[in-house]
Formats: sequence, structure tokens, C-alpha cells
Amino acid sequence: MIFQDPYASLNPRWRVSDIIAEPLRSFSLRRNRSEEKREVGLLLELVGMTPKDGEKYPHEFSGGQRQRISIARAIASKPEFLVCDEPTSALDVSVQAQILNLMKKLQNELGLTYLFISHDLAVVYYMSDWIGVMYLGRQVEVGPARRVFAYPQHPYTRLLLDTIPDITMARRDREPTGGEVPNPINPPSGCTFHPRCLFANERCQRESPILLEASQDVRVACHGISEKRLPSPDTMPGHLPHQVISRVNLKKI
Repeated sequence: MIFQDPYASLNPRWRVSDIIAEPLRSFSLRRNRSEEKREVGLLLELVGMTPKDGEKYPHEFSGGQRQRISIARAIASKPEFLVCDEPTSALDVSVQAQILNLMKKLQNELGLTYLFISHDLAVVYYMSDWIGVMYLGRQVEVGPARRVFAYPQHPYTRLLLDTIPDITMARRDREPTGGEVPNPINPPSGCTFHPRCLFANERCQRESPILLEASQDVRVACHGISEKRLPSPDTMPGHLPHQVISRVNLKKI
């Protein structure tokens, strides 16, 4: 796992070499300390640092460097699957770009699968092949990234994408969604989004929707979609990739 806060996820009393070597020791992946030291050096180089950095402590590094150390620790045991919990949200934009490009590079080189959790739509689009949109802990729309961004179907997905700044102001004539996010401990009955949904009816208030195939590998949990009460996403302007990506400079730095 790669954690959200690079300042809190590393033990301040351990040297970097010990932090990265912890998975190797836990799973007995190296026969002796000599092999372990060599592997830690290779992992540091893989994330853009030097073997000498292993002798330092976390407080001697910047936030972006600490997150590189976290990534080196995460891939030390040669995993196939990584959970990335908001791994760049605590970093400034230029450092975000460095970390995201590093993660893309490692994904291609090591064949990794990421479960990437984020609220930043530009980052989500850049990193994802497949997207699951969640509301109050439940998936409301699942599908290929490009399809979901271009033709959002669930009312909550449309609400999220409407928050992306549009310099043409072409999307400002839509009626805004009101209300507040309900208490997740005591969620509303039926569809949990119905108190804020412009298209909700009596069925939405009493019956919880399930994910159903809507179009082109996209599944949506919405009675309005299944009953064809919502405007078709094919007739609505979606968000093109450049509209999303322009919020974050993702060029290699």
C-alpha cells in the first residue's frame, strides 16, 4: 500500500534502508544482509534516488522524496497489486506530476495493477484505465475511464464532472444539485443519492438500485437510467480529455 501522507507513513526513528528493507525481512525474501543491502539500493535507484540515501532518516527529505521512499517500500516485496490511497494529495502540483509519472513508469516496467483512490478528477483520468465512482461507500457507476468521462450517466457522476472548470462556460446553464451529503452512519433509504437527485421518484426512495449494464461496458446503479427517465448521456456534452488533464501539468519534470 502507498499511503496518503508521506510525512506520517514513515517511521521517523528508522533509517530509510531499514524502512525499505522491512518487507524483505518480513517475508524472508533475501538470504543475508548483503543481498538485502543490494536490493534496497536497487529499489532506491528505481524510484529516482541513490543508494546513499538509505543511510538518512525521513526528516532529511522533502515530501516528494518521502513518497518515493514509500513507493520503494511498497514494491520491495514484488507485489502484483498496490492500493494507492490518495498518494499525491499531500504534495504540491509539480511534485504530484513527478510522482504520477514515476508510478506510470513502474506500472509499465513491473506489470503492476493499481487500485488508485483519489478525489482529483484530473489525476483519476490520467492514472486510470477503469473507473468506479462511489457515493456513501457504494459504487454508482463503473466503466472504462474514457467512456465515463465523455458520457457520464449516473446523476452523481454528472455532478462530479460538472465541477471541472470549463473556460467556455458552456456547461453553466445546468440546474445545480442541492442538499448536503447525508450521514454515512445513517444513510437515506433506497438510493442514498435520492435526497439530492433532480430525477428521483418514489421508487428511488424505497428501493436500493443495483449495478446494471447501461452501455458499452458501463454499469450504473440508477433506477432513472434503467427506466430511461434521465437524458441520454450521448446527447449531452461530456468532458474531453484535454479539459480534464489541463488542471494538472503531467509533463515529465
